Amino acid sequence: MKIILKIGLTLSLVGMVLGLAVLGGAYYHYAPKLPDVQTLKDVKLQTPLRIYSADEKLIAEFGEKRRTPISFDQVPQTFINALLAAEDRNFFNHFGIDVKGLARAAYQLASSGKIKSGGSTITMQVAKNYFLTRERSFVRKFNEILLSLRIEQELSKEQIFELYINKIYLGHRSYGIQAAANIYYGKNIDELSVAQYAMIAGLPKAPSAYNPITNPTRALERRNWILKRMHSLSFIDDQAYEEAVSAPVTAEYHGTQIELYAPYVAEMVRNRLYEHFQDALYTDGLKVYTTLDSSMQVAANKALEKGLLAYTERHGYFGPEATTEDLTDDGLKAFFKKQTVYGSLLPAVITEVSEQSATARLRSGEDITLDWDNISWAKAYKGPNRMGAAPKQAADILTVGDMVRVVPGEEENTWHLTQVPHVQGALVALSPKDGALNALVGGFNFVHNKFNRATQALRQPGSNFKPFIYASALEQGFTPATTINDAPVVLNDNDLEASWRPENYSKKFYGPTRLREALYRSRNLVSIRILRSIGIDTATDYLTGFGFDKTRIPQNLSLSLGSADVTPLELVTGYAGLANQGYKVAPYFINRMENAAGKTLYQAQPATVCPGCEYSEPSTSIPSNIEAIDLTTVQEAATASGEDTDKLQLSGSKISQLPIAAQIMEPQAAYMIYDIMQDVITHGTGRRALSLKRSDIAGKTGTTNDQKDAWFSGFNKDVVATAWVGFDQPSTLGRREFGGSAALPIWIDFMEVALADSPDEAVNKPDGIISRRIDPETGLLAYPGQENAVFEIFPADKVPTEVATGPGQAAGGESQTDDIF
Repeated sequence: MKIILKIGLTLSLVGMVLGLAVLGGAYYHYAPKLPDVQTLKDVKLQTPLRIYSADEKLIAEFGEKRRTPISFDQVPQTFINALLAAEDRNFFNHFGIDVKGLARAAYQLASSGKIKSGGSTITMQVAKNYFLTRERSFVRKFNEILLSLRIEQELSKEQIFELYINKIYLGHRSYGIQAAANIYYGKNIDELSVAQYAMIAGLPKAPSAYNPITNPTRALERRNWILKRMHSLSFIDDQAYEEAVSAPVTAEYHGTQIELYAPYVAEMVRNRLYEHFQDALYTDGLKVYTTLDSSMQVAANKALEKGLLAYTERHGYFGPEATTEDLTDDGLKAFFKKQTVYGSLLPAVITEVSEQSATARLRSGEDITLDWDNISWAKAYKGPNRMGAAPKQAADILTVGDMVRVVPGEEENTWHLTQVPHVQGALVALSPKDGALNALVGGFNFVHNKFNRATQALRQPGSNFKPFIYASALEQGFTPATTINDAPVVLNDNDLEASWRPENYSKKFYGPTRLREALYRSRNLVSIRILRSIGIDTATDYLTGFGFDKTRIPQNLSLSLGSADVTPLELVTGYAGLANQGYKVAPYFINRMENAAGKTLYQAQPATVCPGCEYSEPSTSIPSNIEAIDLTTVQEAATASGEDTDKLQLSGSKISQLPIAAQIMEPQAAYMIYDIMQDVITHGTGRRALSLKRSDIAGKTGTTNDQKDAWFSGFNKDVVATAWVGFDQPSTLGRREFGGSAALPIWIDFMEVALADSPDEAVNKPDGIISRRIDPETGLLAYPGQENAVFEIFPADKVPTEVATGPGQAAGGESQTDDIF
């Protein structure tokens, strides 16, 4: 018996020695090949690109994986306890491995040839998730153990836990616990209940099998098992356990919580940055802060939608978008799944038609009533200039089964029949001080059509372009009182292919007309004569100073009527030079960019209006152009802790640490054109804007041949905005549609919000501007006692010296401001 025991003991010792030898050999074989765990200290998690407004409202998120990394300090203790109960109760006490768990896994391997339960600790899962494959084998498990021991030596428990909770996949594109809280509950992780913490803690084991959205029954079982574990481990008391275990499953899918709808701008940012970052853009966790003002962007969205809907209803009803015969609940649900919501326009199916009302079903299942006041507008559309007869009853408009569009009515609890417009539009607003994009809408609805008309649509601006021609004339010695003959003209120009006989819209001619009146009344023939006087080459050079593309400026007199091809963004940029009293600014929409760690990688340094300032090179090392960012250091600190970009000092020291905008107009000419354009609103084609009840706004309407394009551009010293309306394939808007009727109302609705906090202040009058009473007919100085005299402004060296002839007086000498043609 003793011999048998000795033999057994000897064999055991030999087995242990051989086992240790095998393990030692395996260690020396595999250990040198293991990755460096030091890299976990600077790990880069795949995190989506996020785009924000200037006031930090989320505009968009781009990236396959939804992840919001958080620090250990941000994790609620209740969730830590839930995860420990579910995954690794001894995490804060062991040295990286669970000996009992590994022994159990080894026994399963020996008895069945397969590893059924891994005995993995949180540390081992970190090793696997960051360094290894999911292969179930001894080699992989051995490497996992070795890495775990090394990780525990190099990192604190808090660091290991943080790596784990930010890496794990938890279903529905969510990676990490913060993303899971957002997706399943629409909240941050620190806002959840005990039951919800347990639900998320149950996901790492099997994100699909225990998913509370797709498999709520199994998810509930898993959640309650974790709650029971938490209770048995004294992580929660009896009351908390009872309340949590009886709580219903409340998880539902929450998409990205977009706080500001600006998809056209989001795509501009994405496209701009992709040129430099390529696919890394979607994984490196960049945060981009745009220049958008959220209140202005919301106002722009609403104004353009309202204006385009108003236009489409003025021209008649197109009829239903679709029809369905299956009006059962299930049939309508299936039908609505195929329909898209565009902005505030909801799809609805007509279920009953009465004499002068109709009942419709929304996709939510709600039944609504369309009363006569909200459907009687719908005369049949026959073309841009023609509609059918006025309807007399609801059946003249609607039929049961029609799929239509509705929006909330003006009165409470009412609904209004509308339709998706065929017409399109754009609205762009900038800060005249530095070109910062305040708001941009590139079309009726991004989902409906992604083409960005604000930046991509080249259209003729018509009379909206005239202020630049007139400003050039003022620079060349004209004054607001200069008279130009409004009379017929026939021009032979090879570039125009044939004799050109331009006309005023009214088909009338008004004779000698002061430059001021010619602009605010938009007299075409006067504009042509002014351009012919100053010269096309002079005008072209002048226009390029405002940022217009010389290659798209026609080299003939049609330029005076706005035949150049421009985008709304280019036009509003030019108008910024008129609004800021003659300085060139360039539009920009990315203000700053941060990496995943919150360090600033890029800070815009726009040329900024600062009269009398001197430029001082900023001390900051932050790149002022995106191309200067080194991709290899995107995740590293880009600036010293606490350092911020120096801001422009607009008062006091007269020192600017931002580039100073170049002056492109003489101050006197800039002041005069601003003053003249104010008359467009007080006396001319922009009179509707008087509804804003402001004395500091100026602007100009624009309408092209056959009413194919309608424009209004206007400004005060703080905001400049351009609105455009037209069809993507140019065709007439209708004989009664102009810049003042189609585009100006959009501009007004936007500016009512945009200027709400802007004081109504006159622009500063520069030195060398003098006001004199003049004769409105001749532009000469008023004669003594002239009752119809008006005040006019002049550069000091351009004041008329000739006095107008009064009643009964002999004609004087030839006036310096007689008709120049």
